[in-house]
Amino acid sequence: MWAWIATLICGISSAQAAPDEVLIPAPPSLSASSYLLVDPHSGKVIVEYQADQRLPPASLTKMMTSYLVEHELARGNLKLTDKVRISEKAWRAPGSRMFVREGTFVELNDLLKGIIIQSGNDASIAVAEHLAGSESSFADLMNQHANLLGMNDTHFVNSTGLPAENHYSSARDLSILAQHIILDYPEHYKVYSEKYFTYNDIRQANRNKLLWRDSSVDGLKTGHTEEAGFGLVASAKKGDMRLISVVMGTKSEEARAQESQKLLTYGFRYFDTRQLYQKYEVLNENRVWGGATEQVKLGLGEHLYVTIPRGQEENLSASLSISEVIKAPIQPGDELGKVIISLNDEVITEKPLIALNAVEEGGFVKKVWDNLVLFFLGIVSS
Repeated sequence: MWAWIATLICGISSAQAAPDEVLIPAPPSLSASSYLLVDPHSGKVIVEYQADQRLPPASLTKMMTSYLVEHELARGNLKLTDKVRISEKAWRAPGSRMFVREGTFVELNDLLKGIIIQSGNDASIAVAEHLAGSESSFADLMNQHANLLGMNDTHFVNSTGLPAENHYSSARDLSILAQHIILDYPEHYKVYSEKYFTYNDIRQANRNKLLWRDSSVDGLKTGHTEEAGFGLVASAKKGDMRLISVVMGTKSEEARAQESQKLLTYGFRYFDTRQLYQKYEVLNENRVWGGATEQVKLGLGEHLYVTIPRGQEENLSASLSISEVIKAPIQPGDELGKVIISLNDEVITEKPLIALNAVEEGGFVKKVWDNLVLFFLGIVSS
């Protein structure tokens, strides 16, 4: 049972005056099969079109390949200095290549750059075989991770994105993957912004043209096959605001850059992202019944961000919905209510309000006394 507490917290204005009129144009319409623009911190989707359509991702697939490398590095199962043997299959890979030689050993760090910067199919296969023994086993691992990340419209058959039956993804799923690449392993993300990489005396440029045109863009990956058309997952940061754009199925390398730029420009110009509360920040303290102590601290288990139209900050309000009776025992992380954020009296997000500290059960006398108090107050505990 919830008790509604109409209390503003941490200085968010209730804005009693009528909201200012904010004029926002319709989002741009792109020449693409599918696209999406999202803020990864707030999760706010600003623009989307056919975002759940299953399409061939081409080399956008390699985002998952590099993500799995970063995942294994973080777990300590790999080192960037590891030597990876290049198989004949990797050496013979068609399409874009890093130009590794069969039978040689290449540092994992170089292969990771070859995947991200040069979009090397040979590097992707070499890494897949090194991690899982074979590319097909690696694809199974890719699909398991996609499932864990909530990529519900994705299925991988290979590590490269070369054309294959039943190999597909969606703009929404690729935005989810990009979000995890950026937020889960930030120490590796800087590679996605590198413009050139030289290996075997061959210097190749990153195919993401926005890295040269827009200083706020710092990643992520391009893709192209005849079947898929030209795709680009891009990310940019201005101030404290980051956006991820996904464009799939454009007609040319230039078109994917231009269409992605339209999305990013629109998002930064007309929207703003604010961090309202920090993870584990104490937002309230509440009475605990039957506990060894009488107070529990309440807060959030994650940072809370909102993305709103520019100029609307003063029209944000926050309230707490808290359990009417909170009884011990309580463990950190127990959900005891909600934080509700509204814009112009319309709820835009709700987050669980959790216990930040443990409260053990009190002694027999304490529990009996608190139950009597609840009885005489006419409060029924659940």
